[in-house]
Amino acid sequence: MKIGTLIGSLGLTGLAVFVGQMDATALPGDGGDGGVAAGPDVIVGTMQNISAYGQGVWNTVTYVAYAVGTTSCNIGNQQLQWQPNPSNQHPVIPQNMYRVKNGVLQQIGQSWVKHGFCALQGTLCGACTPAGGGCPTVLGIGCSDPYESSLNGGQSDLKSRYGINASTGYYSGTYADPSIPTGYPSAIRERVTVPKNDLDPTMNAGAAYFVECQYVHPADASNNNDNNNASYRRINVGTSYSTSSGYPLTFNGATVQQVPAIYAWQAIHSDTAIREYDVVGDGRFIVASRAFQNTNGTWHYAYAVQNLNSDRNGGSFSVPLATGVVVTNAKHSHPFNHSGDPYTNTQWTPTITSSAITFACEANTNTQANCVRWATIHTFEFDANSAPTDASQTMTLGIWKAPTGTSPATSISVLGKIPTPVAPPCAAADYDCDGVVNASDLSALLGCWGAACGDANSDGTTNGQDLSILFSSWTP
Repeated sequence: MKIGTLIGSLGLTGLAVFVGQMDATALPGDGGDGGVAAGPDVIVGTMQNISAYGQGVWNTVTYVAYAVGTTSCNIGNQQLQWQPNPSNQHPVIPQNMYRVKNGVLQQIGQSWVKHGFCALQGTLCGACTPAGGGCPTVLGIGCSDPYESSLNGGQSDLKSRYGINASTGYYSGTYADPSIPTGYPSAIRERVTVPKNDLDPTMNAGAAYFVECQYVHPADASNNNDNNNASYRRINVGTSYSTSSGYPLTFNGATVQQVPAIYAWQAIHSDTAIREYDVVGDGRFIVASRAFQNTNGTWHYAYAVQNLNSDRNGGSFSVPLATGVVVTNAKHSHPFNHSGDPYTNTQWTPTITSSAITFACEANTNTQANCVRWATIHTFEFDANSAPTDASQTMTLGIWKAPTGTSPATSISVLGKIPTPVAPPCAAADYDCDGVVNASDLSALLGCWGAACGDANSDGTTNGQDLSILFSSWTP
């Protein structure tokens, strides 16, 4: 559960602190601020290896599948239960993949979740007080537990994200898999599934890639230590390709502990603004925005919304539009819901009015709608004819699930960069744009006589026709 206040904080800053092995760095985060958290506090200490499983074709799209190895750490001051199914007292582990291309962050892949079943008692994150010998069903204080990529990619222990309340950490569904569609390729089932074209180096020149893993556990959540459970690590994509293993992926740099992957966008593009928001009685969203100029003089606006652990999910995203702002090329991107998961892949439809552009999911009467579900990022983009404001302008994130008694909000205000107002064009012959046509404009026209600078009728020169337009527009 979350503290019952709405929090909007600035993006994480500060020096990285090296923890445990040199392939893991830590930044401040809830429950991981350099001290020992009260209660159990599980984090991703490192992502240590990657398994590749090759390709499969579904609905004419070629996908490739991977799994990431994770080592968890209990950095709290109490032991963490690691009971196997069907108990709820164990972590579930989602895996995700992201790409920063052409200046924009998008999530390009996601897995089902690995269910933990026992915990080794390692020392990745420091001194360990073991909970027992061998592989007990408890993770000791300060101890770490490695799950290799082959284990996290084992389909027998990968289950749907459906039925997991990431805000409380509890799993309320069945441990049986949803029905896998007939003919669905076995190699890509349930693992981190990515469209082949999103990794193809010839189609993604200059792109940066990242993997992210997260641990969700009810005891961690009930002790308010669940906002530091995700970590990310950069990867490189090799140029060779095999139908049995896809593109080779290798790590590039250390695991960034306790920091979700949306912050990778800021690491690549420092002008990305990021803020975090807690929904009262529910979970956390993180909203990032960036605006940069296109080659044709317009501006590209991009917004990433990460649902870290909200059960109520994101249902709409609205950016206000000021006077004169013209929006084009609006689009929405999201990770592929796959392997028979009940969620749809319906694109959000943008609605553009004179005052706002709003992207919206299907109505919450459809329980399988493609809303911004926990451990996913949806990205919203458009072009506009004006430069951005600073990053403190108000936008609206709609909450998808209906409010409850302890979580009444239906939307929250979030901050980011939006287009500035566009001044209307000056009237014909109002050369100084002061709203009146008078002697100063006549002087300007005569100074341009025979040239194009005083051309009021767009015929390429300043002559008697332009003078006639000026006198007909003369302000008394």
